[in-house]
Amino acid sequence: MSVAAPSSAFLQLLWLASPALPVGGFSYSEGLEAAVAHGQVRDEASAAQWLSAQLGLSLARGDLALVAQAHAAWLAADVARLQCLNGWVLQTRESLEFRLQTEQMGRSLLAWLRNHDTATPTQLQHCAELGGTPSYPLVMALALAASGAPAQDGLLAYAFGWAENMVQAAIKSVPLGQSAGQRVLSRLAAEIPAAVAQAISLPDAERQVFSPMLAILSARHETQYSRLFRS
Repeated sequence: MSVAAPSSAFLQLLWLASPALPVGGFSYSEGLEAAVAHGQVRDEASAAQWLSAQLGLSLARGDLALVAQAHAAWLAADVARLQCLNGWVLQTRESLEFRLQTEQMGRSLLAWLRNHDTATPTQLQHCAELGGTPSYPLVMALALAASGAPAQDGLLAYAFGWAENMVQAAIKSVPLGQSAGQRVLSRLAAEIPAAVAQAISLPDAERQVFSPMLAILSARHETQYSRLFRS
């Protein structure tokens, strides 16, 4: 059983998980809008199944696992490890828009951290030493580590923030009603603890982002004629 986070750390996690965090998460559908356009997501049931599969097959095995490892690296001030993890994120984004998303959100979150007293000057300097654009998972791992919350709690907050953004994308693009959206979010919330446990247990050799259909849909979305979202 994890130790409860102090009140200040808990509030910081709520802040970081909020869709109101000014990093632009609301402007991305991560392939969902293309799935709607190509008839693979049509209603509440298919939206719930799509996002559940994305949570288990993509997020848990990729970004969540990386955030867990980067969280430990930030606490250890292991810059070489952080450089390696950041490079992995940038090299494994399977479409241009996925790459642009992680770069843009990483820059925005880093700017947010600079405007607050969350990260230390040394940690911010380490971001500049990553050898490339700081990716969103790497910068979020820094924010979570700087909050003082346990890693498991931080990953739960990260995953729930992702789920809330994706459900809002489904509400707009499928479209779904608010009640349907809340039912989808309820399903994802019930599945998040298992996804986080899986992510924490994954070694480097088992971390992966191999989601061919998601990559194809994202690539199609880059030239989609009419769209609401940037990706």
